[in-house]
Amino acid sequence: MVIVHSYGIAVALCVLTMMCWGSHANTLKMEPRSYGFPLYYWDQAIGYLLLPLLVGVTFGSFGTGGRSLLNDLAQGSLSSYEWAILGGFVFNLANILFVSAIDVAGMAVAFPIGIGIALVEGVVINYIALPKGNPVLIFTGVGLITLAVILDALAYRNQQGNGRAPGELTKGVSLAVVGGILMGLFYYLVQRSISIDYAHLDRNKFGPYAAVLVFSAGSFVSNLVFTSYLMSHPFKGSTVKYSDYFRKNTVKYHLIGILGGLINGTGITSNFIASKAASPAIAYGLGQGGTMIAAIWGVFVWKEFKGASYVTRAMIAAMFVLFLAGLVLLVTAML
Repeated sequence: MVIVHSYGIAVALCVLTMMCWGSHANTLKMEPRSYGFPLYYWDQAIGYLLLPLLVGVTFGSFGTGGRSLLNDLAQGSLSSYEWAILGGFVFNLANILFVSAIDVAGMAVAFPIGIGIALVEGVVINYIALPKGNPVLIFTGVGLITLAVILDALAYRNQQGNGRAPGELTKGVSLAVVGGILMGLFYYLVQRSISIDYAHLDRNKFGPYAAVLVFSAGSFVSNLVFTSYLMSHPFKGSTVKYSDYFRKNTVKYHLIGILGGLINGTGITSNFIASKAASPAIAYGLGQGGTMIAAIWGVFVWKEFKGASYVTRAMIAAMFVLFLAGLVLLVTAML
């Protein structure tokens, strides 16, 4: 399999993760309201499974390091499979709540609040599990990002009277908070199934390509529970049936959702490939910088803060500055 040894390349992959995690939900904005959110999420789940499978049979099966994908899957212990699948279940539930929060409250609030919580929790957990990098820089960076999240929440509260009902705000923030707590756990769970050193793989544990494929398979299967429930109990809009998925003239909608899953899958796959060269805590923290990318989409493309007051705009500007400063500190923590 192809292994990343360079810290610079690892950081570049984490930046790719940031771009993907902050952009994939734009495909939800492209879907018409008549196409139910649970149907969109099934499409995204398909794309999310296809990407690591494609990367696994290419980059994960060639190269001079580690084990090939099939050999890696064959030697994995039951415990490794359990940790990776559990991580997939937890991630999928968190992701459903996140994307639902975006559907209800918009990208500019759902991502900074939800993923901001996930970033702080995830960095702390993963650093305790594998303390690597300058802790002062890491946790100072996390502190700045936490302040950015608080500013974003205050800015959205000021904006709530401009287009969204208070009930939508409460529901959207609640979904983002619960999703953030769960999202902060999944990365650590999957790391429990992965070898400490990709160049010298542990017996019974996975390399990154096998781990992310098993993780994605667990995430996909969990849709039978989570998304099926959401189809009959949606957070927003009307209920849908499985027969609705196969309606005529929906091919375009399916492709949009699958594209969202491919983008999301690119992010998670890149992050796990980079996680040992950069350290799990830093790789996860940089990837969750997608919060800033999502806020940029929400503010400048989708105009979610159109007509905001000067104070609200100043809060948003300060949020971007704090987020960027926090991400810079995370990058320099390994130098």
